[in-house]
Order: sequence, then C-alpha cells, then structure tokens
Amino acid sequence: MTLREKIGQLNQRMYGWNAYRRTPDGGFQLTEALYAETDRFEGLGALYGLQRADAWSGVDHTNGPGAEDGAALAELVQRHVVERSRLGIPALFVEEVPHGHMALDGTVLPVNLAVGATWDPQLYECAAATAAAELRARGGHVALVSALDIARDPRWGRTEECFGEDPYLAACFTEAVVRGMQGEPGEYFAADKAPVVLKHFAGQAATIGGRNSAESELGLRELHEIHLPAARAGVRAGAAAVMAAYNEVDGMPCAGNRALLTELLRDRWGFEGLVMADGLAVDRLARITGDKVSAGALALNAGVDLSLWDEGFTHLEEAVERGLVAEDALDTAVARVLRLKFRLGLFDRQGPTPPPFPAGGREVSTRVARGAVTLLHNDGGVLPVPAAVFRIAVLGPQSATTAHQSGDYTAPQRPGTGTSVLDGLRRLAPPGVDIRHAPGCALTGDDLSGIPEAVAAAAASDLAVLVLGGSSARTPDTEFDANGAARSAVSHMTCGEGADLAGLRLGRAQYALLDAVTATGTPTAVVVVQGRPHAVPEAADRAGALLTAWYPGPWGGEAIAEVLLGHTDPTGRLSVSVPRSADRLPVYYNHKETEYGGYVDGSAEPLYGFGHGLSYTSFTYGPPRLDGDTVRVDVTNTGQRYGRTVAQLYIRRLRTPVWPRALELRGFRAVGLAPGETRTVVFSRPATDAGTTVEARVAESARAALTAVPTQSFTAPDETPL
Repeated sequence: MTLREKIGQLNQRMYGWNAYRRTPDGGFQLTEALYAETDRFEGLGALYGLQRADAWSGVDHTNGPGAEDGAALAELVQRHVVERSRLGIPALFVEEVPHGHMALDGTVLPVNLAVGATWDPQLYECAAATAAAELRARGGHVALVSALDIARDPRWGRTEECFGEDPYLAACFTEAVVRGMQGEPGEYFAADKAPVVLKHFAGQAATIGGRNSAESELGLRELHEIHLPAARAGVRAGAAAVMAAYNEVDGMPCAGNRALLTELLRDRWGFEGLVMADGLAVDRLARITGDKVSAGALALNAGVDLSLWDEGFTHLEEAVERGLVAEDALDTAVARVLRLKFRLGLFDRQGPTPPPFPAGGREVSTRVARGAVTLLHNDGGVLPVPAAVFRIAVLGPQSATTAHQSGDYTAPQRPGTGTSVLDGLRRLAPPGVDIRHAPGCALTGDDLSGIPEAVAAAAASDLAVLVLGGSSARTPDTEFDANGAARSAVSHMTCGEGADLAGLRLGRAQYALLDAVTATGTPTAVVVVQGRPHAVPEAADRAGALLTAWYPGPWGGEAIAEVLLGHTDPTGRLSVSVPRSADRLPVYYNHKETEYGGYVDGSAEPLYGFGHGLSYTSFTYGPPRLDGDTVRVDVTNTGQRYGRTVAQLYIRRLRTPVWPRALELRGFRAVGLAPGETRTVVFSRPATDAGTTVEARVAESARAALTAVPTQSFTAPDETPL
C-alpha cells in the first residue's frame, strides 16, 4: 500500500448522509462529495452514518433509506468504494446503535437508563442481538454503542445513555451488549452479528457540574474503581473496538492519552482491537499541539486508529514527513482497520448478501420496557388498579404521546408507531371502565390554562393516572454543533446530548398540575417518563403511588399500562439514585465512607436509593451465610400474590489499605416467588483485594443493605489475588 492509501484507511471523514441523494424514481444516486472523498485517498477507510436519520442529518422518510432499501444503498456505495480503490479495499459502514439502530424503520429500544433498571443482562443481550441483526440486514457493519459512562451527576444531559451509577452493574450490561451484538468469540463475525465500538473510554460522565465536555477532576483510584470496570468487562468479553472520549484524564484528553489508550488498554489489558476517536476529538487536540497536523500525530501515537470527521488524520502524510509519526506506527493502525474488515468477511464477499431483516423488534422492545417500570412507592394499595375503579382520568403532558417516550439518537418514526399510556389503558382496561383524558399542561413552560379541565376529569373519576416527564426529542429547528450535540435546547427538550441542566426540576406547570390533581382527593398514581432522575419530591409526598419508566421506547405506554392494571408485577429496580433536589448532589450510594452527614437545611440522603423498587407483594431476607466459595440467603414472599425481587449482594470493606466506600455491589440475582414460597439465592463469594476483610450484605436495595441487614464477614486470603 502507498502512504496515501494507508492514511485513507484511518480516515472516517465524511457524514454518510452526504454520500447519496434520492432520485425522482425513488432510487439513490451517489454524490460528488462521495466521489471527491474516495478520490482523495483512492478509497475509503470507513463511512459514518450512511443510514443515520434524525433532525441533525435532515434524513426522514421522504429522502432516506428504509428497511426495504437500506441494503441496496449500502451495496451501491460499497461497489463505488471498491472500484475507486486500487487494491479493491471495501469500506467499513459505521452506524449509531445507542438503543437500537438509529435508522428509518429500526427498532427503538428503551434507553440505557431503562435497561439498567431491568437488572436483567440476559434480556438486554437478546435486545442487543436484535439490533445487530437489523444493522447487518441493512448492509451496516459496525455498531457505536453507549455503555461505559457511569451516571454520577444526573444534571448531565447524557445520563440517559448510562446503565446507572454503579460500575459492577454497568460491567454486567456491557458484557451483555458485547455478547448479544458480536455473538460467540471467534475470528469472524456471523452474518447477523456486528462488531461493537464501546463508548466512551473513559470517564466522560465525570466532568464537573454535569456539563457535557467540561473538564474532569479524576484521580486514578476513582478512574479505576468507578469508570474503568465496564470497559475492562467489555474488553474481556471480546469487544472489537472502543471509542476514545472527549474528556481529559489528569489533564490529557483521552484521544491523545497514551497512558490510557496504549499503556493501560493495550499493554496491561491486552486489547487487540480498534480505537476510534469521538467526533472531532482529534482536532480538539490542536489546542495542545498548536496545529491539526501535530494533533493528528499526537492521537495516532497515543493509540487512536480511526478518526471521526477530523481534519487532523487527513494530514498524516505531512506528519510522517515531519518526523512526528513513524510509518511503522501508521502501519500498526492500518493493520487493525484491515483486520476488522477481514473479520467481517468484506474481502471474501465484497458484496455479501445481507441476512433478512429480523422480526420481533417490537416484542423485544416492549419486554425491556416492561422490565424497566419501577414502582417507587404505593401507599394504601392505589396500585394495581382496584376492581372497584370504573372511571380513570389519564392526565399529564406525557399521557397521550409517543414522541417523547424515546431518548436522544432516535430516528423519525412512521405515523402510528408506538403506544402511549392512554392507548395502553384504553386497550387493556376491563370492559366498562370509563377512561377520560386531559393533558393539563405542556412539558415545559408555565401555561396553566389546561389545568381546570384536568382537575375536572380527576374529580369525576375514581383514579387519576398523572403522566409527567421530560423529553430528548430533537426537531428540525434544533441548532446543532458540528458533532451533532444540541447547541440550544428546543422548547420541550430537557435531556439528551447538549441538554445539561443546572437544576433537576420538570417544567413549572407540571408541578402546578400535580398539586391541583392531588388536591381533588382522588387517589393518584404518578408516572414519570424521563431520561434522568428528575427531582419530584412533591409526587412522593402527595401521590398515592409513584412510578418511573425512564424513556421506555415507542411501545412503553403498553408496558406502563400492564403494570398499572396489575397484568404484570413491577420488576424494575433503580440503577441510579433519585435526588431530592439538584442542590443535594451527589447522591450515589457508593460514596467514600466518611461522615456523610446532612445539611443544616435538609437531608443529604436521596429520595429513593440505588436498587430500590417495590413489588405488588412483599419479601423478607434471611441472614447471609458464607458456605465455602458461596454466599447464600433465603428469600421469602410474605405477600398475597406472585412477585419478583432482585436480591443484591453488597460488600463493605472492614480492613483495607485505602479509605473504603460505604458499600459496593458485587452480585445480584432475580428471583420470582409465589405467595409463601421461600428460595435460597446463591452468589459466588465476592472477589476483593487479597488480605482485605469485608462484610457481605444481601438486601433489596443499597439503603436497606447499609442500615438494617445482618452481615457475614470474611477475609480474602493473602496468597490469592482476587
């Protein structure tokens, strides 16, 4: 390969939606922009977002590829790339798959924060497999998947992309997404499996103030204990690639951080896959180096193999000539890109026949949404909806819409796609139940004009279901940065990339609606549809029941209705603590075990803690028992109906060389029990540092484990590095 051809393999410069245009007859034609890009380096290393559809790309059902013609578009582009390449090298087609393939007709899954609330990695593995199959059926190759960010400050707009606040839980789901999307480890990927790029590596959620891309103040212990375990789990599971994050670690941005990308990731962990930079992250290094040529050299020498939209990597030939980059370092990066193409079979079958578009996406999405619905409190048996209820008022700005049930990075949906809470209740409620509706107010703003209608509906009903929440939905009038983040939030937008909040309150009118509805005296169940844990202590104080469904995806309304009506038991558990207000942050459970006192003017404790979630029945836990290499605990259903609980194993370090955390999750098991049934739940003895003495605690939540659970102590043997 010539130097120019090698450099071309390391560039992912083009936005994929600029590579094609719809023709009047409904087909596609390639653009001059694609011709220029492939001529520049005699081919194309990778192409980002060929099938991406959203407000930023401007792609919708009028001009973009759907499930029926996405593969044909991919084949058209690939044929052109191969023809332009002297050596016939195909391109990698890289696509966003944060919660399903971000393309027209792609199955939209609940966001990661909802996935984490299921505490069910096996379920998520199935969902990830469906997403990979859809991607490959449309001719895509590589999936960009959010997995590594840990939610430590819910003001951050991208909190919805996190599995939760705990590194162990995030590691379990990261392993699941790698297994689900990539399949069994092997030299080649199956036709319905896709290599995963895990993002973001590392510590991107640790920026100060919850502000996107702000500086971070990460010590090495915090980095290794909290922000690296998920990445370590992904690497061990065989992840094909990771994405270097925007943030810096100890002053050096991740895309230029050799200590992170080479010394840790490759030398210590043995990672042999690809490292991709986040969008325009290489060019940002010019603030350090002084120009984009040396910025590209810094990133390549640090361990980045593939750029994303940057100019810096296009100047690598000059960097080699100036002695900033050794050509053998360039060769190493090129080899990693080519190896991934070989593993996908692109050289063996330069026009491979994609597998059929899989069925069952809606069912999988609904199953995940159902598992994520979390009951936070239920006073006086308000839920499930009693048989004596004949009139239900369905109220609130989230009650009759599906547009705001999905998170950021969601493609436009066809009309009629999805089920709102109102739709779900009307379909599933018993015959004869009168269901009336009034939105009451908008998601944002302080317009109170719709509240009287909602109050009248609530007062005339036996039960009010009040559906509140936020939105990450982008619209064509959203202003975007060059990397696709929202520059300024549109009127309804309260979450997503670029939508960081100083406070955690919902729109002001929603609190007025909540006050007015609960003041009628009608029993009220509040459902919050959200992409971050908003502060709604008023609902905890005044509503008879409170649930969170996060962003449950298009069919989340059906899942919520099933739980409200008691067709299914609420099985979700919090993967992130819910604060009382933004001025009480941080509230994550695994803080250092110092004197964690309150404030003079209020409690420092969360409103609801990590792991919390109620069932329609009740459970008791016996004391944990250390039995050889296992910890055992008896769990009993003490209620009147079947239910599922999640037994959570925590450790508390008693003797340790450094200051310990209050608690650390080290295992969890879901168990379904009939009334009166007892079952013994078995955990492997939790691993810890050699010679460290710990207590093992098993409970339904971190707060319960910390305050009122019998413990079992043990010491890890000095000679066994656990």
